[in-house]
Amino acid sequence: MATMMLASLWACVYSRFLRGWLKWALRLLTGRCELQRICGRARAGARRTSGIEHSLELSKNKVLRNAVYVGEDEVEKCVTDIMKEKKIIEQKNKEFKTNLQVCLLQISGYKQLYLDVENLRKVPYDSDNEEHEEKLIKLWNLLMPHENLKARITKQWCNIGFQGDDPKTDFRGMGLLGLVNLVYSYAIVGINLTEMAYSLLKSGALKSHFYNAVPGLPNTEHFHQFYCYLVYEFDKFWFEEEPESIMHFNHYREKFHERVKALLLDYDIVLTLQNRREQ
Repeated sequence: MATMMLASLWACVYSRFLRGWLKWALRLLTGRCELQRICGRARAGARRTSGIEHSLELSKNKVLRNAVYVGEDEVEKCVTDIMKEKKIIEQKNKEFKTNLQVCLLQISGYKQLYLDVENLRKVPYDSDNEEHEEKLIKLWNLLMPHENLKARITKQWCNIGFQGDDPKTDFRGMGLLGLVNLVYSYAIVGINLTEMAYSLLKSGALKSHFYNAVPGLPNTEHFHQFYCYLVYEFDKFWFEEEPESIMHFNHYREKFHERVKALLLDYDIVLTLQNRREQ
């Protein structure tokens, strides 16, 4: 507790008093602003983009601070405005301009990805919606191609992991997002993994992965690909752990969640099936 309080106090003192003086001194010594130094020393990906994002968020300059909230179509103008504010000559710093633009596209893209995923999650499953029902039937046909459904509401749904005879009750927390991802996976376990992927996205933990894996704007397809990675790894993890029964699912789910969060602390991490196969 005392250590946490001291760390918090130090962070407050540094950000309010020391950081500005340190930036000023380093600019005098190097002739470059903090953004230029980050682009110069950090390789492309999460290290560079996260560093740029952190610097912009802590800036006292409104133009810089607002840069983390611009949309894709505003990025180019925002980069020009930042260079003007920092008195960076464009003709002499073309590489910096390109790198900063990529970083802002990734930052903007991550925020938009979260909004897209959140909007999908907020759509409740509606059994009266023909499109929703078609997706559900498609799921059954993908997983059980040699067995026809006897009825829309049937115990057969339990055969692919749903908890009851009507799958719509299992989509409560993740809404349509859970069903869309299930086209890639397996009922209640899949919905739990959708929630895991969503919570990692919402918390910002997935930034290191997306900033490394996607050199531009991430989209929902990239989110689904990460979900597929979770499904593959959880299946492997489950058999490695050899749980006594499915009743211990929540315990192992949290254990797996902590493992994934630990991996995402690595700024160089890329969690994809393709990357997994190459290891």
